[in-house]
Amino acid sequence: MADSGFNMKWILGLIGFVLVVFLICMGSYNSLVSSNEAVEAQWSQVENVMQRRFDLIPNLVNTVKGYAKHEKEVLEEVTRLRSQWGAAQTRDQKVQTSDQLDGTLNHLMVVLENYPDLKANEDFLKLQDELAGTENRIAVERQRYNEAVQDYNVKVRSFPSNIMASIGGFQRKDTYFKAESGADQAPKVDFSN
Repeated sequence: MADSGFNMKWILGLIGFVLVVFLICMGSYNSLVSSNEAVEAQWSQVENVMQRRFDLIPNLVNTVKGYAKHEKEVLEEVTRLRSQWGAAQTRDQKVQTSDQLDGTLNHLMVVLENYPDLKANEDFLKLQDELAGTENRIAVERQRYNEAVQDYNVKVRSFPSNIMASIGGFQRKDTYFKAESGADQAPKVDFSN
């Protein structure tokens, strides 16, 4: 009789242990699913604000064309990158194109400083304000996306959720937005001209 009491305690202990392991696994899996969905939702938000920027570009280019006829190369590059972003199939391609466009738009804004009539044009000023606001939104959404990817990657690599990640097929995400090369150095200012 004593053996049956011992066996019953052992069986109940084993059932309790299995139940605890199951709950931990279920919690880890659900946390991974939630983090993965957060990354996808944040990526959608990044795409929304980048699409807004790309929708503003034709208006900006058309407004500038009338003033800056000899800046054709910069305008063509902006237009090419806009088309390239629209044709991008993967997240990596969209991130790369967006990063290239950041530099090209910055160059365009520097070039436009040479056109005082354009800087005074009301339509251009409105477009410039909209674009600046959109760029700020993009920066915020990129940061939120990077944070969501980081949170997800930590869960994929941390114990015990890494076991569930392996079983569930969750993979580390490597697409992050990064600063342009040279962004860690202050620009040189030359007042000699």
